[in-house]
Amino acid sequence: MTRRVLVVGGGASGMMAAGRAAEVGAGVVLLEKTPRLGNKLRLTGKGRCNLTNQSELADFIAHFRETGPFLYGAFSRFFVQDLISFFQARGVPTIVERGGRVFPVSNDALQVVDSLEGYLLSTGVSVQRRVPVERIIVQGGQVRGVAAKGRELPAAGVILAAGGASYPKTGSTGDGYRLAAELGHRIIPIRPALVPLIAVDGWVKDLQGVSLRNVQVTVLLENGPLAQETGEMLFTHFGVSGPVILSLSKTAVDAATKGKVSLALNLQPALSAEELDDELRRALGEHGRRQLGGVLADILPAKIAQVITASLRIPPEKPSHQVTAAERHRLTALVRDLRITIKGARPIAEAIVTAGGVDTREVNPRTMESRLVRGLYMCGEVLDIDADTGGYNLQAAFSTGYVAGESAARAVTS
Repeated sequence: MTRRVLVVGGGASGMMAAGRAAEVGAGVVLLEKTPRLGNKLRLTGKGRCNLTNQSELADFIAHFRETGPFLYGAFSRFFVQDLISFFQARGVPTIVERGGRVFPVSNDALQVVDSLEGYLLSTGVSVQRRVPVERIIVQGGQVRGVAAKGRELPAAGVILAAGGASYPKTGSTGDGYRLAAELGHRIIPIRPALVPLIAVDGWVKDLQGVSLRNVQVTVLLENGPLAQETGEMLFTHFGVSGPVILSLSKTAVDAATKGKVSLALNLQPALSAEELDDELRRALGEHGRRQLGGVLADILPAKIAQVITASLRIPPEKPSHQVTAAERHRLTALVRDLRITIKGARPIAEAIVTAGGVDTREVNPRTMESRLVRGLYMCGEVLDIDADTGGYNLQAAFSTGYVAGESAARAVTS
């Protein structure tokens, strides 16, 4: 039997897996169904490529929530500093920005893709483009190769790195889930993660283009809090987006299957209710002749001030000195708890990451080898691992790819 490894998928995890497997000594062929490699990688971080995050290990793992512990094995072998050193050695120095986010100094995702392609070239990986894999061939519980374009390609090891189902134009169309399921793997239902949310309330659309830099957002299920984040958000023609919304979106999507989901916005999270009420009282007292709408617009974006006065049925042209204490308390309460009813999420095709995938309980976390099929390894987004924004997902892709490549190569060359 041939001692080579086939890698299915030329994204971040696939390129890392292929390069590492070749580096260890295996003959490697990378099969990519599109004309080029790293399609999704070219888009990450709005084209800047947020490679990883400098969070400590425990915090890093926590960003993956319930499936996070699966990654301890991969991260123990190849983690943040290893990745930074990897790219530094290949001419891609990095910088650290707010929130520990790590980017290439060039702010250019194409440079990252080029460096990975250079890695493949230098290690002798054979890259075959426009080769969609139809099935993985297994005999007697052992991988024997793949079927692609009407022919069989023999191999002693196969690494499944076919990505998720988001951004299908990049080639991520869910093929990996089908290939794994055909071999008996359980697929955790896929759904969008890191995705904008659709609002029911008509006033939300009126705020299209309004952004908030420091807002506290709480996801509520039937008025019970599920998760909370503080950060930036954006109102759109369909609902809400922005970093804080994307981070909370998976919680909202999952909760929507159980009941009514809403978001509670605290527009002034730095102030307690008493402090905010004092601030409003002071502002209204100092500008007694000004209209209420104008005073509120000094504290909040003007369009949001209009929404708040309309919701409370307080005329925005009302002189500030005529605002009663009861009205002021209602203003305070709404500024701290402005509710948006969520209808759902944008399609999975618009999600940055796919939640769900191959059940990690069926994968060895130390090697990324399938527990069901010998010689089959899986890495990246095809697995049921997803995290918040901030570079966590790409680190997981690179780390699982590195371990899968190394493990597969050692198995076929031993």
